[in-house]
Amino acid sequence: MSAQSTPRARRIAVISAGLSNPSSTRMLADRLAAATLKALSETTGPDGAPVEAVVDTIELRDLAHDITNNLLTGFAPPALESAINAVVSADAVIAVTPIFSTSYSGLFKSFIDVLDPDALTGTPVLIGANAGTARHSLAIDYAIRPLFTYLHAEPVSTGVFAASSDWGAAADEVAPLASRVERGARELAEAIARRTPATASDPFDPASYLGEGRSFGHLLGGLAGE
Repeated sequence: MSAQSTPRARRIAVISAGLSNPSSTRMLADRLAAATLKALSETTGPDGAPVEAVVDTIELRDLAHDITNNLLTGFAPPALESAINAVVSADAVIAVTPIFSTSYSGLFKSFIDVLDPDALTGTPVLIGANAGTARHSLAIDYAIRPLFTYLHAEPVSTGVFAASSDWGAAADEVAPLASRVERGARELAEAIARRTPATASDPFDPASYLGEGRSFGHLLGGLAGE
């Protein structure tokens, strides 16, 4: 009789597209990740066991040159390939971008462009965005959500927007942002818990995703059949 496999910890990939260091984009991403882990700790999976999770945070600012080079050459350097692997193999994604000119940032979109169009199919996504003023909050629903819907991902209902005033407000004025963070995190946790967990006998393996040792640069360059 084979040993019974045990569920592995779910993996959450956090994409932060902030340009400064530190950035309010990263602050929001970290806050969403922490709230999701807390919500998951209070959730049980289909097997009735508590849901454990780990977070991989991807700071796109550190990969900006690699992303540009990949778009130009079709080759993903090791750091970018590792980030791609983390995203496409995750059980869920938290994606946070600053809003520029009423939409997601160019860096954020460029990273999405280097992913395989089908890589996020069925993946739960919690969307976050930040900008100087609250008048940009609708960008989540008219720009970012359609992007993930096009990729066949499954964005949760609540998108979390933070304006500059949310970070500098008094404690009682931050409550609306805290409420949105908690609600979005809870929805993502519930979506993760509903998914069939992977087992310890099937851990994340970048090589198995790539197949035959070919790099993402090779696959994205249209050479998969050669």
